[in-house]
Amino acid sequence: MSMQGQPLLVTSLIDHAAREHASREIVSRWADGSVTRSTWGEVGKDARRFAAAMTKLGIAKGDRIATLAMNHGHHLVSWYGSAGLGGVLHTVNPRLFDEQLVYIINHAADRVLLFDAMFLPIVERLRDQLPTVEHFILFDAPAQGDYKSYRELIGAEDGRFQWVDLDERDPVGLCYTSGTTGNPKGVLYEHRSNVIHAITEIQPDVFDMSNRSVVLPIVPMFHANSWGIPFAAATVGAKLVFSASNDAQVLCDLIHNEGVTHSAGVPTVWIAMFAHMDKTGIGYGKLARVIIGGSACPRAMIERFMKDDIEVAHAWGMTETSPIGTMGKRPWNWDAMSFDEKVDNVAKQGCPPFGVELRIVDDEDQILPRDGETSGRLQIRGPWIIQRYYRADEDAADEDGWFDTGDVALIHPDGVMQITDRAKDVIKSGGEWISSIELENAALGAPGVQEAAAVGVYHPKWDERPVLLVVKKPGADVSEASITAYLGDKIAKWWLPDEVIFVDALPHTATGKLLKRQLREDYKDYRLKSLAAA
Repeated sequence: MSMQGQPLLVTSLIDHAAREHASREIVSRWADGSVTRSTWGEVGKDARRFAAAMTKLGIAKGDRIATLAMNHGHHLVSWYGSAGLGGVLHTVNPRLFDEQLVYIINHAADRVLLFDAMFLPIVERLRDQLPTVEHFILFDAPAQGDYKSYRELIGAEDGRFQWVDLDERDPVGLCYTSGTTGNPKGVLYEHRSNVIHAITEIQPDVFDMSNRSVVLPIVPMFHANSWGIPFAAATVGAKLVFSASNDAQVLCDLIHNEGVTHSAGVPTVWIAMFAHMDKTGIGYGKLARVIIGGSACPRAMIERFMKDDIEVAHAWGMTETSPIGTMGKRPWNWDAMSFDEKVDNVAKQGCPPFGVELRIVDDEDQILPRDGETSGRLQIRGPWIIQRYYRADEDAADEDGWFDTGDVALIHPDGVMQITDRAKDVIKSGGEWISSIELENAALGAPGVQEAAAVGVYHPKWDERPVLLVVKKPGADVSEASITAYLGDKIAKWWLPDEVIFVDALPHTATGKLLKRQLREDYKDYRLKSLAAA
């Protein structure tokens, strides 16, 4: 061998940040409004304390450690500390409804659950249904009863824990995606995949991060690796600003007070922030670059950012892609383009960075041309793309590594990808998936409902909201209110349909399946009554 071969480990990221960027700040704005400050150097030492504390609790290499938490410095420490002991950090989405939370925590066989005090009611409701969880630890509050305190646990350690020996293909993170049918599926990230993803993310045509960057990740840490930002920031020593609240005033104040230059989140958050800016007259401060993902960015939002000299980039990805699949970048002839041409470019989903490959195929898996006109099923492969779901019996990707995303897209000759439809029957509201199939199945249990179909319709704030189309049983006395009330404890509250529309019949395929494509076409221009009345 002519070159050294150190493994690509997440622990190397925190060691680098703690050594080379020790004084760069990590700021946390907590749920109670208080603000605390740490540094990459302190996070590095606390990560070793965390690893030592977990080891004393009996947690060992390969064990799953769950978090039910918002964005803050303690959560960041758990990412790196669990990596250092060889553990797998399972970031749990508190927006899921109880049945899903119980399933994924038990499926992961988590041994520890660290949680924010705001989620104590969830933990109290579910803890008796979580037999594998041996330790419940409060992230942001003193110990109470048999709930331990994060601060007390790591405060008892000296920070000299030695990282365990690891291979770069060892697992380090776990995140579940609800998908469209059946139970949620776990995506198991590896040290190698996360490090390569982090190195890619800092590039100018991706997130464009450096030591001078001050990054406010609005995307939650429980959502698709927080888009990889906590790992990418460590590679360059960027300042991180965390907020446990996505309130528009809180975020705007942090942007100004902390000198935020970069932010990333779903369009819904920016709609609220624009309203706050318009009401108060507050500006953008030093904000220079905004990454929009999770759902399609409205053209009007892109135009507003660009007119205010904010560089906005569209991102596309999935939990299964770690999540960066494509990123909007400025083409070589950007300066020669008109304003409208620039907006057209930004409105598309962008190009894959080095390491990621895309293609589109037809229903017979024949590769389709990249002509900007032909649509097909979007497939992806690369070093941070899923091969197999956690504890699954079969690969999710084919023998050549191609993973079918469930999206329908076209690819332009210059490599720019554009989503045109979704093959899976999901509704994307505020950057989160709502399964139309699960919503329909729940509705079919309501008294008086013979058949139901859920489709997404346009909403200016949430991108899409569900409406439920219902065929009544003959002679049944059923109302919109009765169906909504029935669904109240069957699904997450934000899954509840904005409207229930009663119809005489629903269209079907020759095999008896609901003809969803026709329903989406029929309701593509439907305007919700709540919007029409506004």
